[in-house]
Amino acid sequence: MEGILGLPLSLVLLLAGTGLMIAEALAPGAHFIVVGAALTAAGLVGLVASPLLGSLTPFLLAAVVLVAGGATLGVYRKIGVGSGGSGSRSSDSSSLQGQFGRVTERVTADSGEVKLEDGGFNPYYRARSMDDEIPEDSEVVVLDPGGGNVLTVAATDADEDAIDRELRRARETSGTGETGGDPERDGEAEVA
Repeated sequence: MEGILGLPLSLVLLLAGTGLMIAEALAPGAHFIVVGAALTAAGLVGLVASPLLGSLTPFLLAAVVLVAGGATLGVYRKIGVGSGGSGSRSSDSSSLQGQFGRVTERVTADSGEVKLEDGGFNPYYRARSMDDEIPEDSEVVVLDPGGGNVLTVAATDADEDAIDRELRRARETSGTGETGGDPERDGEAEVA
């Protein structure tokens, strides 16, 4: 079966898919990998199956492109590459507000760097402080995402650990502002 430019269709698909995956390696961002993987898989299957199937090969190749493309897309969505999923936690700069992280390079009013807990594929961001200098390895919270280029951060309360922080977040989102009704913790004694 002739394909394009006198080459078999299977070989054309294999070369196109390989070219797209190389393009993805040169310009990462999950732009070409799904189509590249699907075309490469179809090309490989076609090279093996075309002598056996003859005129049914194009239908088999179309089915392989759909299945391989869907599988690749499913895997990439599951790991969160390029989709704002679980591995890529921030989808825009406004989602960075309120995020917690650690200072990796001393933060001053003019410079510094932080690593956010849920900062996405590359969790390192340039940062500046509102007031005081924040030393390395201090915990910070993002006050202003600043368009995602330079974050404005402040040091968090050193007495608050991860569990206390999650409890506070839950209280803030529920809108009650209550501590959960623990009389001992609230300083109230229950009268029998």
